[in-house]
Amino acid sequence: MSVSIEQLRPLQATVGLLEVDAKRKCLVATGATALKEFLKSAPIPTVTGKHDRHYVIDHHHLARALWDGGITKAFATVVEDLSRLPEGKFWDAVIERRWVHPYDERGILRAMSAIPDEVYGLTDDPYRSLAAFVRDAGGYLKTPEPFADFQWAAFYRTRIPMWANEFQFDAAVDQGVHLAWSPDARTLPGFKTRREVR
Repeated sequence: MSVSIEQLRPLQATVGLLEVDAKRKCLVATGATALKEFLKSAPIPTVTGKHDRHYVIDHHHLARALWDGGITKAFATVVEDLSRLPEGKFWDAVIERRWVHPYDERGILRAMSAIPDEVYGLTDDPYRSLAAFVRDAGGYLKTPEPFADFQWAAFYRTRIPMWANEFQFDAAVDQGVHLAWSPDARTLPGFKTRREVR
């Protein structure tokens, strides 16, 4: 179904803004017809709550990139309709189903109130971008496990110092790929050995 970006409500507090910006550049460079086909093929999974709000289960980066790119419509697939539940029960349900993740930009668990009401309010966790770029560089496999990128971001947060420029970020990605193949990363979702890369 077609939804307005303004109808989308996050179920997490952060995104990686470098990853968002890379997606935004691709989206705005795509022609209108191809963009519509792409968005139809990659609908944003949501759960509906009160007042026809669509709470985003996944693809927060895409939702924020659409907003940042001035694209006002997306396609959503409703995984479950919880609109009849009172607010407290709604939040109990999304917590029970592991659809909500209120961790801040330092990887610290916060209250549910830390989750913004709009996708444009998602804050930057730079290590989420690092995790995404490492995955895209072949460091680990994309996996359907919920919040896998948060686990990789937490792994890198304690091992790779914050970068100050693009050159340092590229070096951090290289370092991240090598760390992803190390025994320390073996328990993380999407782990693959160096042998599997060849």
